[in-house]
Formats: sequence, structure tokens, C-alpha cells
Amino acid sequence: VVLPQLWRGQVLRKMKRQHPQATEHSQHQRNHTRHHAGALLQAAMAFNQGLEFVQDGHSEGSVALRTAKCSQGQRRASLQSRRTSTSRNSDMNIPSHQLSMTVLMSPDMANFSGNVHGGAILKLLDQVAYACASRYSGCYTVTLSVDQVMFLQPIHVGELVTFLASINYTGTSSMEVGVKVIAEEIRSQVVRHVNSCFFTMVAVDEHRKPVPIRALQPSTTDEQRRWDAALLRKQLRKELAERFAQVRQAT
Repeated sequence: VVLPQLWRGQVLRKMKRQHPQATEHSQHQRNHTRHHAGALLQAAMAFNQGLEFVQDGHSEGSVALRTAKCSQGQRRASLQSRRTSTSRNSDMNIPSHQLSMTVLMSPDMANFSGNVHGGAILKLLDQVAYACASRYSGCYTVTLSVDQVMFLQPIHVGELVTFLASINYTGTSSMEVGVKVIAEEIRSQVVRHVNSCFFTMVAVDEHRKPVPIRALQPSTTDEQRRWDAALLRKQLRKELAERFAQVRQAT
């Protein structure tokens, strides 16, 4: 209810006469509220001034504190990144000179007889050899030659085909990549060795010029056997190239 101004004044004077302590308490609360509001206003003004100092570059303490907080955040992010990288590497647990890839054989890969087309397998073989060689060398690689592509058994649509690639030998800028192909029938889980071949890949720079790569160090009996076999194939390729050159000159 809104009282006229005169009535409100009379009511307030009557309350002061009847309850002087309550009136003094109310006045004390109002004074305390004014004091608290003034303190908040001063704090807000100081805070705004501090922000202006930071923006203008005049508050050295604030800038140092902000820099310290940024440095701490960067260190935490770097530590988290290292932990994530270490976890991923430990989960993969794959040597840098080896690589595997599994592909489901789909109907678009079939030839006229209903089996997977040999050209589709050759394309995947080249991709796997490139990925393995580039991952090991840390450079782009190009295919120099392909040796002994042996289609041992047909590959059927619907099978899972796994390509197992490994660096067998390294030269100055070239490397031999051996690829073994395994096919698995999904329902019966029968596994077959269906293909093997050897790619010679060369590491190149951004100008497509050969670049040196780190030498492979065979550490197991199988790796040493593959190294020796790769050396023999390299010598045979050289001898075969010389014989072809002689035949061309004779004709």
C-alpha cells in the first residue's frame, strides 16, 4: 500500500519514538552497506586500472604473472603431448622398417572370372612398398623396379588380405622392400600365402633428387637372411642388365 508523504513521515516518527534501538540498528545497517559498497567500488576501480596497466604494458608485476601462467600452461601441454606420443608408440610397437596393411576385397576389384584382379593387387603392393620405404627413410620415395611378383594362389572377393612389408636392404639412397601377402577367408578363418614380391625404392628430396638414407642394421637371423638375399638379387639384376645391354649391341 502506498501511503501519502505526510502519513509516511508520521509513521516513521512514531516508530522512532516507540523503537529507538531498532531505528539506530537500521541506520547502522545502512551505514555498513554504504561502506561495503564503497569498498567494492574501490576494488573494481583498482581492478580496472590493473587491466589497463596490463594492456598498456605498464604493470610489470601483472605481465610477469601472466607470462608465468602462460609458461606453466605450455609446459603442461608439452608434457601431455609427450605422454600421448609415448603411449601411442608403445601401443603400436612396430619397428620403423616394417609395416602391415589389411584390406577387404570388395566386388569392384573382381575380374571376369570372379576373383580379385591382379592389377588391383599390384596397386596395393606399390602403395604398401611406398608407405614402408617413406616411413623408414623419412622422405618421399619412387619405385625403381619390381622383382619376382609371384601370384601363388587366386584371391577371392570378400577375403581379408594383409600386406606384410619390410625393409630388407639399404644402399646409399635405395632400399629393397619385401612384401608378403596373406589372404584370410572370414567365415572359415583359413589363411593362405597368396603373393610375394620385392620392390626397389629410392628416397628423393623435394627436387626429386636421390638423397642418402640411414643404413639398416640387421638384428635377427631372419633380417640377416633377408639382407643376404637382397644383395644376391641386386647382383643378379646388375648381371641381367649387362647381358641385355650386350644383346642390344649385338643386334
